[in-house]
Amino acid sequence: MSGWWHRVRHAIRPHSHDAADQVDSALETSKEGMRAVWISLAILALTAALQALVVVWSGSVALLGDTLHNVADALTAVPLAIAFLIGRRPATRRYTYGFGRAEDLAGIVIVGFIAASAAVAGYEAVRRLLNPADVDHLGAVAVAGIVGFAGNELVAQYRIRVGRRIGSAALVADGLHARTDGFTSLGVLVSAGGLALGWRWADPVVGLAITAAILVVLAGAARQVYRRLMDAVDPELVDKVEDTLRETDGVLDVGAVKVRWIGHRLRAECEIVVDADLTLLAAHAVAVHAEHRLLHDVPKLGSALVHADPQPRAGHDHHEALAHHHERSSHGAGRPARVERRRHHHHPHG
Repeated sequence: MSGWWHRVRHAIRPHSHDAADQVDSALETSKEGMRAVWISLAILALTAALQALVVVWSGSVALLGDTLHNVADALTAVPLAIAFLIGRRPATRRYTYGFGRAEDLAGIVIVGFIAASAAVAGYEAVRRLLNPADVDHLGAVAVAGIVGFAGNELVAQYRIRVGRRIGSAALVADGLHARTDGFTSLGVLVSAGGLALGWRWADPVVGLAITAAILVVLAGAARQVYRRLMDAVDPELVDKVEDTLRETDGVLDVGAVKVRWIGHRLRAECEIVVDADLTLLAAHAVAVHAEHRLLHDVPKLGSALVHADPQPRAGHDHHEALAHHHERSSHGAGRPARVERRRHHHHPHG
């Protein structure tokens, strides 16, 4: 069924390999990311404004801290917006892969914001543990805490959903950051309940629990951004690329496969083995067909470079001239050196 629908969709809206069309696709995902940034910023601003009204009425220092925290965290939209704008720029002769990596740099800034949130939350928790403070109008404070949690959780779910759809690690990290802010607001609710029961240590104890939750989220966000910066991908994605190549007509074997994220788009560099008796034009056609299938079958793949190698003959190594360049290093994660040596050959596309 899925194969039938794929063919119908291709007939209605055929895939294009034109560079301008691929740029348009990247721009569309960037626009979606920008839309998510600004919508979430508006929600957080409204949440903070409602909390600020309660702060003025109740004089709650705890809620004031949470409100200021939400205002500051809403500003994480700034590095994200800058990153999406920079990522729209076309590639240049200096930045030949484009500017998609700006999103990963924004992810570092966001992880810094999360770390700062953990530090501030921990500091305030310890300070209030040593010097407990009374809070008035606990009912209003509790409602404001619920509002803060609802606003942040709504933003978190929206950012994470859009970030995963367009492949933006930075937007996902910012969504996780909003979730930590929701924990903080929920902590205000819990502490208000504890104070209503006469437990003066409710605020600092809950604050320490919130700090621990923020640290857990920080570890997850930092790990995700680190892996993106180190060009890590899901191994199942590599399996998908290899399976697609092997199922392509004319492909006898698959060599090295490299996949990396550039912003919220994937780029693949692959080697296939074809019949040694094929003409250059025929080998090129197999490579183009393989590239075409990859662009259709691999989610979020923005570009692919497919190189066709002739099938090796007994007693003859087509890459013998390059052997001495690779004797001292092997980059192939378990692959034979013969396969990895092919990675430096020119693409048959020119």
